[in-house]
Amino acid sequence: MIAVVGLVIGVVAGLVLHPTVPVALQPYLPIAVVAALDALFGGLRAKLDGLFDDKVFVVSFLSNVLVAAFIVFLGDQLGVGSQLSTAVVVVLGIRIFSNAASIRRHLFRA
Repeated sequence: MIAVVGLVIGVVAGLVLHPTVPVALQPYLPIAVVAALDALFGGLRAKLDGLFDDKVFVVSFLSNVLVAAFIVFLGDQLGVGSQLSTAVVVVLGIRIFSNAASIRRHLFRA
């Protein structure tokens, strides 16, 4: 319940305050969002499997975002940022869809 309240507060704050992202960080935001979604779907899957641990979730969430952003940063430094961004999105997308399929199977027994 606390997570839902936090989500609602965050959405309302975003709609009211209209935050902006600095130009230097804009290439990393979409990657960070996809990495965070991967952690969220993984956490939901673990919860449905009865394996959820809040400490593991927080560490997974933060490390996913930081590692994905670092890979994109490294790609930018090497001049191949768009290719590494695509690679990160593909890998995390596969994990998200895999977790979504597992969640679907768990919820619908199919």
